[in-house]
This record gives sequence, C-alpha cells and structure tokens, in this order.
Amino acid sequence: MKKCFVLKSRCLGLLHLPVPYVPLGYHRWHLRPDSSGGTASQPAQEAAPAPGQTALRGGGPGCALGAGGGRAVLKAGAGAGPMLAALPPQSMAWLGWLLRIRALLATFAASSCRALSGAFYRCAARQRFPRMPMALAGPLLFRIGYNLYAHTRLGYLFYKRQVKKARERYPQGHSVPQPVVFSGVKILPIPVLSNNYSYLVIDTGSNCAAAVDPSDPLAVQSVIEKEGVTLEAILCTHKHWDHSGGNAALRRRHSSCRVYGSSYDDIPELTDPLSDKETIVIGRLNFKALFTPGHTVGHMVYVLDGKPFEGPASLFSGDLLFLSGCGRIFEGTPETMLASLDTAADLAEDTLLWPGHEYAAECLMFARLLELENPVLEQKLQWVNQQRVEKRSTCPSTIGEEKQYNPFLRTHCPEVQEAVGMKRQRDEDWDSFRARVLKEVRLRKDVFKAN
Repeated sequence: MKKCFVLKSRCLGLLHLPVPYVPLGYHRWHLRPDSSGGTASQPAQEAAPAPGQTALRGGGPGCALGAGGGRAVLKAGAGAGPMLAALPPQSMAWLGWLLRIRALLATFAASSCRALSGAFYRCAARQRFPRMPMALAGPLLFRIGYNLYAHTRLGYLFYKRQVKKARERYPQGHSVPQPVVFSGVKILPIPVLSNNYSYLVIDTGSNCAAAVDPSDPLAVQSVIEKEGVTLEAILCTHKHWDHSGGNAALRRRHSSCRVYGSSYDDIPELTDPLSDKETIVIGRLNFKALFTPGHTVGHMVYVLDGKPFEGPASLFSGDLLFLSGCGRIFEGTPETMLASLDTAADLAEDTLLWPGHEYAAECLMFARLLELENPVLEQKLQWVNQQRVEKRSTCPSTIGEEKQYNPFLRTHCPEVQEAVGMKRQRDEDWDSFRARVLKEVRLRKDVFKAN
C-alpha cells in the first residue's frame, strides 16, 4: 500500500492553492455564519466541528469548514486574531469560500486515489487467483495505463474515441466477414473497431439471437435489423471496453435483453452472473460458459453446442485464444493462463474457433520464428496472407488446427521448448515447466513486431 499513499500525497499536493498570507499553521479554523452580517475572528478551542461542518485534517490539527445563512466567518486559534482582524471583510469571505473549494477538491482527490489504488490491488484481494505484475512485470507506465483503461472512466473515453476513428476509417468494417450456417443456426462475425470481432448467433427457427462481445453497438444493431431478429442475450467474455462497450446502448434498445458474464469482472450492465460450466439457453441455442481467467481475473468463453444443428461446436474465445495466438496475461499468472488454455485445448478437435480479434497474420509470423520446419504452419500462413490481401476474415479456425501450429497450445512440444531455450529441471512438476515455457513465449510475443 506504500505506493498508494505516495500517489495520494502527490495528488493532494496539487491542492496547495494560493491563499492570503494567514498563519494556518497549527491553529484550528472554523467557518460559521455571521448573524450580525459582519465578519469576526475569535479564538476557537480544540473541539469537534459543529453540525454541518466538514473537517480537513492534515499534518497539524487541520481545519473545519461550515456553511449557513449570512456571511461566512473565519475563527482562528490564539495568535492569529490580530492578523485576521486586519483583513477586510471581503477578503475574509473570499478566504472562507476558497477553503471550502479546497476542501471539496481534497475530498475528490482522496476518493479518486482510493478508486485508483483499489484498481491496483483489486486482483490481489481475490485470494483465489494469485496476483502477478501486469503484462508479466511490464513497465510501470504500462501497468498504470492498463489500470486506467480497465478500471476508470478514462478507459471508456478512450474506447469511444477508438470507435469513432474506426467508423471513419472502416465504414464497412476492417474485414469481409464469412458467415457460417448450419441447419437451424447462423453465426455472423461482425468486424468492429480496428481488429475486433463481435458475433451474432441466430436461432433461425425462432429468430432469437445472442450477441457476443458487442464492441460497437451501432454495427451490431445494424446486423440485427438486417437479419430481422430479436436480441435476447449478450454474452460478454470480459470487462475490457473493446468487448463490453456496447452493452449499455444495446440494452437501452432491447430492454428484455439479458447480459451474461463473470461476476469477477466489472462487466457493464451485467444482469446474470455466471459460474464455471453454467449453461445459457436462448431458443434452441445452448451455450456453456467456461471460466478461463488469465487475461482478466474473470474472463469466460462460451461454447455453443452443435448437436441440435447437426454441426460442430463453436468456441467464442474472446481474448483467451486467437488463431495461432493467445491474449496477454494482464490479471493472472502463467499457471492460471496455462490452465485456461488447456480448457480450450480439451474441446473436440472439430470445434470451431471464433476469436475476439483479427490477429492471424501477425501471430502466425511469430509462430514461424519458433518452428521453422512446421509445414502445417507454413500452409496456414500462406492461406491467411491471401485472405488478408483480399481483406477477408480468417475465422473460424478449429481447435484441431490450432494444436498443430499455435505455440501457446504447444508448450508440451520439444520444438517450442527448445526454441525458447527452456529445459525441464530435475523433479520439476510438468505443468510448472509448461507454465515457464508459456511465460517465455508470451514475453517474446509481447515484443515481437511483424514487418
């Protein structure tokens, strides 16, 4: 907590506003209404402030401010009376109001610092998931920036700016989506922001639909209207604004719509907190929520059962798993992220993977650095490059494909272990070793820049 106190002190230090030269020192100050209509200064005892007064406490006894009818009058401790008496009435009133404003600013700064410090330590308070420095011990400025984005209003304002820029740059979306249709279900990728994907999953029999991570509410609403369906649910994978920013706007348009997600994440407009392996039924759509922390403390993925539609299952992975990639470890440990990735890897190999971002080309180029002689990876990269030349979406992939070239699902492979220079120590637990490999791969990916 030491950092928080330093931060608070610095913020409050900004509140040393200029005031008339009056020895505030170690005296207690009170403001009280002057019933006579004038001003006065009187010695005050070290007593509690009167009702309606607010105390400011600093290194010394502090001061107290009060409000009431008539004029505000300052009361000073012994020794200050002659100087205060020399001040004109207008200055006394001005000083009183200035101190009142200073008190309000101090209260605001203190509450803001408490909120910010709470953001720093929110994950640490959750004993279920051990805390790790953000982005695997990244720079201090990055950790501060991440907390401001994820836990404060500043993040929402930044998200709104990104939405506006993306709408101007990509009026038709950053990619050409490729819908998938089975008997009774339609999955529509919706390209939003600069590289995100939202999804609209439609039960074509009942025209009920669920939206996954509706980043841009206008883009999602446009598809809803085009398809002529009723939005029954929003499935939110995690709290980040680029995945949850459209929840509120869509709920205003669709009052009966429910918002599902983890209670561990501060998901906007959440109505139905979910637990691991809990099911959500919308028409004939049957989703299973899987708890996959690591990217955030409450990250969840959703698996659509494909059996009622005579098709494969579909995994909506948010920022857990991408085509040849995985999300950054912002709020967890490599061990936590490894367990979450194993949860995805344990799904049937024909499960369709619908990721939260279009990162395929960059992730595959990084994976090629680790496995130069992987023909499946090379073939996939060529296909992805051709898709991206035509601005076509690269999703879906499948879990079976990802196991063949995604380095974050291949920490058990000697090729990946050797590529990052990792050797298992004597008597080292197998999963602990794989977590070390995952950490090293993730660190290398964090600094990788595609040409």
